[in-house]
Formats: sequence, C-alpha cells, structure tokens
Amino acid sequence: MLGPRRLVGTHDVLFVTLDTLRYDVAAGCAAAGRTPHLCAVLPCGAWERRHTPGSFTFAAHAAFFAGFLPTPTAPGRHPRPFALRFPGSETTADDTAVFDAPDLVSGFRRVGYHTVCVGGVGFFNKQTPLGNVLPGLFDESHWSPELGVTDPRSTENQVKLALERVAAVPPDRRVFLFVNVSAIHQPNRFYLPGATDDTLDSHAAALEYADAHLGRLFAQLRRRGPWLVVICSDHGTAYGEDGYTGHRLAHPVVWDVPYAEFVLPAEGP
Repeated sequence: MLGPRRLVGTHDVLFVTLDTLRYDVAAGCAAAGRTPHLCAVLPCGAWERRHTPGSFTFAAHAAFFAGFLPTPTAPGRHPRPFALRFPGSETTADDTAVFDAPDLVSGFRRVGYHTVCVGGVGFFNKQTPLGNVLPGLFDESHWSPELGVTDPRSTENQVKLALERVAAVPPDRRVFLFVNVSAIHQPNRFYLPGATDDTLDSHAAALEYADAHLGRLFAQLRRRGPWLVVICSDHGTAYGEDGYTGHRLAHPVVWDVPYAEFVLPAEGP
C-alpha cells in the first residue's frame, strides 16, 4: 500500500473502474503487449489479481465508495488504502486514509477536494432514481449516451470530458476524479471487425481500444501535478464457462479482477 494517508491533500486522486474487465483477459493483454499505455503506469508493468466485493456494478461500486476496494487473493486481513471511520475495523491501518463521512466521495469533499464523476454504464446514467444514486454522491456528475456502452467511441468521449472538467478546477484546488469506463461491458462486439457476438476476443479488443485513450488521460493529467491513482475492474463476466453467461453470479471469472494503485508523477520541466 502506498500510504494514502500522507498523500491525501497533496495529491489529486484518480479512481478508474474498467467495468466488467476480467483478470485473465487484462493479464493476457498486458503480457501480449496489447495494452502498452496501461502497462507503462502499472507497477512492474503488470496487474495484481484481486477479489471484488461485488459481482455486478452497483454492488461493487457501493462497496468501493464505502472504502472496500478489491482485496488481495491471499488469506489474511489486508489493510485498506481508504476507509470510513467505524469502531472495530480490522483493516484500517496507520497508512489508511480515514474519513469521518458516510462515503469516500463525501470524505474527499470534506477535506477540500472537488469531486467529479464521469459515468459509463447504466448505474451511472442519471435516467432513473437508481441511476442517480452513485453519481449523486459527487459535486458534479456527467452521463450521456456518448459515454455509455452503446457508443463505440465511449472511452474517447469519456476521456475528453474528464480532461475538460479537471481543467475547469483551479490548480490550487484538489480533485477527486472518478471514471467508469464502459467500453469493455457488453456489447463489445463492435471492437472486433466482423464479430456478430460478444466473446472473450471482443472483450480483449475493447480493452485494447480503451488503453489508447487512457494513455491520453494519464499524459494530460500529469501536466496538472502528481496523482494518486487506483484503477481496477468492478467485476468480471462469463462467456460460457461452466455454462454461465454474464455476471451477478458466483464464478471465478466474475470474482477475479485486475487491480493497481500507484502515484502518477507530475510532468517534469
């Protein structure tokens, strides 16, 4: 763990969820050199395999915003980078950034951060009461069909909007930026030429597409200053393994997710 307690207040914070990304696909793409921009920032150029606290988007993000990020796969009590203060926590350590707040977004706001959500999948679409719950935590939240799962240019659009919103925040004000990348979620067949169905191959092709635009996000954010970054999947998804399709189910391809945390340094002179 990077010691978030000492970084909160001095670093902007970026939290990216690669919605529905499977660990095996993320690791395979990294090993094959298909995601060079992500590998350039990942510690040692590789993903860590972790267990998600939720098998679908709403459950996982509700846990994330309560301070329960994906946990290491080895047994044990693993210290958390962020937590909300409550008695009896066994995973709050000296390096944990602890907030007296009902959720992490409010916690960052209370210590002076401007909080920004760039939504992606349906639980962030603000079109229903349920679709307003998660984005409603933020000072400002954004969603449009161009950011969602049906637009083949969704990551490009999300990155463009995220950079515009960060640029609007004065440089002396810290930012907590959350981006829910929607491209990898079904439907993803349009990232694989000629594909008529969503498959593991189109899942990987969607990650490869998103990688290029995330590289642009990282490069532009470095111009503002140092960032504490957490990037992970919220859950995986099944493509026929053991007869299962989709997520919101108990299978290793759903529970095993890629995870990374690191400091993105400010751009040098």
